[in-house]
Parts: sequence; C-alpha cells; structure tokens
Amino acid sequence: VAAYDENHRSGLFGADARSRGAQASLTLAQAPSPDRKGWRLQAWTLVSDLQNRSVAVATGRATTTPANDQYETPAYGFGFNAALRGVRGPLEWELGADVRAAEGETHERFRYMSGQFTRLREAGGRTTTAGIYADASWTAGPWLATGDLRLDHWRAFDARRREFDAQTGAATLDETPAGRSATTPTGRAGLRRDLGPGFLRAAAYAGFRPPSLNELHRPFRVGNDVTEANAALKPERLYGVEAGGGVEGRAGSLTATLFLNRLDDPVANVTIGTGPATFPTAGFIPAGGVLRQRQNVGRIDAAGLELEGRANLSERLALTGAVMATKAEVDGGADAPQLTGKRPAQAPRLAASAGLEWKAAQRLDLFLAARHEGARFEDDLNTRRLAAATTLNLSARYAVNTATRLEVELRNALDAEVATGRTGDGITSYDAPRSLRVGVVYVR
Repeated sequence: VAAYDENHRSGLFGADARSRGAQASLTLAQAPSPDRKGWRLQAWTLVSDLQNRSVAVATGRATTTPANDQYETPAYGFGFNAALRGVRGPLEWELGADVRAAEGETHERFRYMSGQFTRLREAGGRTTTAGIYADASWTAGPWLATGDLRLDHWRAFDARRREFDAQTGAATLDETPAGRSATTPTGRAGLRRDLGPGFLRAAAYAGFRPPSLNELHRPFRVGNDVTEANAALKPERLYGVEAGGGVEGRAGSLTATLFLNRLDDPVANVTIGTGPATFPTAGFIPAGGVLRQRQNVGRIDAAGLELEGRANLSERLALTGAVMATKAEVDGGADAPQLTGKRPAQAPRLAASAGLEWKAAQRLDLFLAARHEGARFEDDLNTRRLAAATTLNLSARYAVNTATRLEVELRNALDAEVATGRTGDGITSYDAPRSLRVGVVYVR
C-alpha cells in the first residue's frame, strides 16, 4: 500500500499543481517444485487526481494571466494476473493471463477573458488491455535459453470531449470519438552462455505500448505553448535485438550491451501551428506560442551502447558507474515528413552516472550518486536546445530493525540548474532545486 500528496510550483506566478494518489496490491503465490505445480494470483488498484493551473505570459514576461485551470482530473485503474507455474528437470515454464483497465477524465476552466474563465471542458475515456502469455526457460550445462509469447487485445472506448459556455451552459463543442482496438502478438527469445567468471548473451524481442489516458484525452499548457490530446492514437510497437557480455568477481563486475531498436508509430508532441492565431478546438495561441498535438509519427530508429561497472574497493566501500550512448533518429514518413532526420525530443545522446556506496556501520549505509545527461532538444523540430546538466544526490539509510528503515536524502545537493523544457517565447522550466527528503520504510 502506498500513497502520495505533492505540491509543485512552475516558477510562473499563478502556475502550480497538486497531485494526489494511492495504490495497493496483493499477491498470493506457491512456488513450483518437481512434484507439484506452482501458481500466482495478483491484484492491484490505483487512484489519482491532479489539479493543475497554467498561465499565459505577456510580451516581455513581466506579467502573467490565468489560461487554464484543470481543477479535477480523477483517474482509476485496476488489474489482475493469474499464472500456473511448473518445473521439470531443466525446464521451467509459466502460463498466465492478465487484465488491466483504466478510466479517467479532466474537468477544466479555460478561455480567460475580462477577468474570468468563459469556457468549461470535460474530456475523458476508458482503456482495457487483456492478454495471455507463455514463458519458458531451459538450462543445459553452461547454456540458458529463454522465450516468451504474448497475445494482447487493447481497447479504448467511451471517449468524449465536451465544452460549454461558463455563463449560459450552452454547448460549444461535443465530440465522441469512435472507439479503437488492436490485437498484438509480442514475444522475446534469449540465449546466454556461462563462461565461469563471465557470460555472453543475446536476445531478440517485440513489444507494444498502448497510448495513455493523458495522451488520448488530456490537453496541457506550459506558458504560451499548448499541446492537444488525440483520441485517435494507435499503440506504439517496438522491435529490437541486443547482444552483450560481462565479467564478475570478488573485485567487482563489468557488463556491456549493444542494442538496435525500431519503434513504429511512436507518440510525439508534433508542432502543428504557431501564434498569434486561432485554431479549431485549441482556440487562441498567443504570440510566441506554439500549438502541438500528440500524434503517431512514422518510426524511430535507435542504436546504442550500455556499460555498467562496479568496483569493490573494500568489504565496506564500493564504486559504481554506468554509461549509455544512443544514436536515435526519427523517420516521419508520410505522416510527419518534417521530422525525418530529427532527433527525438528529450533524448540525450549521452547519459552517465557514478556512485559511491559505504557501509559506515552495521545498520548505517551512506550513498553518493552523480548523474550527467547530455544536451537534448525540447521540441520535435529540434529548435530548442536544452543544456547538459550534472546533479549530485547524497543519502543515508539506517536500519532500526529488520522491518523498519529510516531514510534521508539530499537531492540535487549542488543546486544545479537542470533545464527540462523551453517555450517558444524563451521561458525555461527547470527540475527541482536542492531539496531534502526524509522517510520511513516499513516492510513485512
């Protein structure tokens, strides 16, 4: 069981957000053995709500005025999984089925004129994903072969978008997009060879991701930039291969992985207009603002290298590190030819991390973690560059007993400026500054 309640400010007067939610899960299981089958039953549920206010920024950025008030965005989801598991000699297998369902909506005030909001909006819908799967692994000496197959049916339905005059209640927009569905087979096959102190491995896989309720139904605004939802989105489909290897010993470990991925129908925020202008559905976009819509855009090809290492400096002290280098490129095809050759938004070429782990006492662990992300683009057209940034986190964990742990974390200890977004009129959004988190973890 977990719950949260967070408040955020964007750095613009009148722009803030509050997010609340809770989730719970329950698992019942029996491990398989050579003389009996195993099984697993899981259920989970979650609820959330977001209140979000955005503003329009005047020329010169001296003042702001209200632009949108998403005063209620309730969402609810649940899921179930049932699996039968077995072991026979070198073979382990699992057969199962799962269901995931979600529904959500947004209630908003917008079109601020003469000191008040003049329009109301309701939008939302429901999604379900149901699947069956089979997993298996086979061990033969130093060899391990794995494979899994899935068949999923995704459905989006009960979509609606309605807008009203705030004074009279008269409908100004009433859309009920048609429901959408897709049935997708996916799978993965892998092979691993144990080499004693090291290993080699390879895998090929196919997967998919249905669009989220946010992408389907919830528009949002940052400064003078507006991004529209799209109830006609299709699921993304991923195809990939990877190969790698590693070594491990008392002194530490090192692993390397090369990968090649293709993502078909990726969901991107696509620029479709600039202000000052009035657009259907979205309405007026101010000067310097940009109108985008979530769209499926051809495909993304990505190739890269991942390195991870650990050096055990002593029984109590260890150094860790990781590097990920990725070359990614959009092929917009006929749907978005203007994006062909561009880099996906918010995707740096290089990301790296380094850490220090120290067991200072039997119950006390101290951690230092540094992370670097290279420069990236904020937008689909690669016109707004976000600078590279490095952050440092410090944390401590103290075990009160076997079930309770105290945690303290100083995030962004050096108070680095980490740009996360930039609007068309030059307003830059930043990640959280230096902050302190204190928590209690209880596990039974």
